[in-house]
Amino acid sequence: MSGYLDYKSEQTPTGWRKILYLSWPLVFLLAAVAATGFLMLYSIAGGRAEIWAEPQMRRFVVGMVAMIALAFTPIWFWRSISVAAYVVCLLLLVAVDVFGHHAMGAQRWLDIGPVKLQPSEITKIALVLVLAAYYDWLGLSRVSRPLWVLIPVLLILIPTGLVLAQPDLGTSVMLVAGGALMMFVAGVSLWYFAVVIGSGAGLVFAVLKSRGTDWQLIHDYQYRRIDTFLDPGSDPLGAGYNITQAQIALGSGGWSGRGFMQGTQSRLNFLPEKHTDFIFTSLAEEFGFVGSITLLSLYALIIAFCLYSALTNRDRFASLLTLGIAGTFFLYFAVNMGMVMGLMPVVGAPLPLVSYGGTQLMILLMAFGIVQSAHVNRPR
Repeated sequence: MSGYLDYKSEQTPTGWRKILYLSWPLVFLLAAVAATGFLMLYSIAGGRAEIWAEPQMRRFVVGMVAMIALAFTPIWFWRSISVAAYVVCLLLLVAVDVFGHHAMGAQRWLDIGPVKLQPSEITKIALVLVLAAYYDWLGLSRVSRPLWVLIPVLLILIPTGLVLAQPDLGTSVMLVAGGALMMFVAGVSLWYFAVVIGSGAGLVFAVLKSRGTDWQLIHDYQYRRIDTFLDPGSDPLGAGYNITQAQIALGSGGWSGRGFMQGTQSRLNFLPEKHTDFIFTSLAEEFGFVGSITLLSLYALIIAFCLYSALTNRDRFASLLTLGIAGTFFLYFAVNMGMVMGLMPVVGAPLPLVSYGGTQLMILLMAFGIVQSAHVNRPR
């Protein structure tokens, strides 16, 4: 029986009283991270807010309104629409593969009037929703039985395969990692994870061995990213250009940075994708180690508030949902920072709430609206 049914007789806030139960520290932390993004977008545009900063501010205001509105939604609503949301996302991914918009060698967007939608971003949250609902329904006694483990594995692999076909390796990895995290917090036996890790090592070996053959498993540009990751200096003006320039920007920031709007790598356009995937390197150049660790601390505090909310929530669905969204958020900034620092291959992952982009910002704020819904409506 679900946590909602177990505790539905207990008192929960109603009406406008719910606004008193919002996690306001979480709201302020999200605003602080977003404000950092506004400053960086203003700086790398040469002091012109209308290029990137102003559109991002407008999206953030809309996203915050949406987050507050979603916080008022009863938690049972998210459980009831979880399967439908997952199916809709699969249909959107299929639509992307059929008639999606091409950009930068990939087909990842749908043009819907004035809006350009990236369904793979929505899928990350829909996957968390459906897995939380599944494990809430399943119960602890059956979590590690083979048949009941196979079902969530399929739920993870189907959208992953559709996203990989776009191709979008970064989002595919995040879907698998996010799904695995949900299975872990739900209590699936660690032996399954050991098998997956062993299989993953075998898959990496197969990917490397398939290069240049008729059965090549990934695209040539993805192999070049692997080569660049292993040895960025092997092609500093070609495939290794992005990471080389990023490392120069990171190193030149030093302890306290060059100063606001004084970053040469971004201002002189040496830094690629300076307003999206590589914006963290611009921040590190202008504000140095102090600025970088401050942003990382804000991210850590957001995760901490989500963990506290999840661990103090007696509704199993709400707790799993909060943990899943927190884990997805962690993957966002961990993958981006690891990528730009050369610790991971470049896979095209934006820095959450900081990088320029409409779909990512709105989806993240709506996801935190669901976290707030779980927090506000928890049994008291």
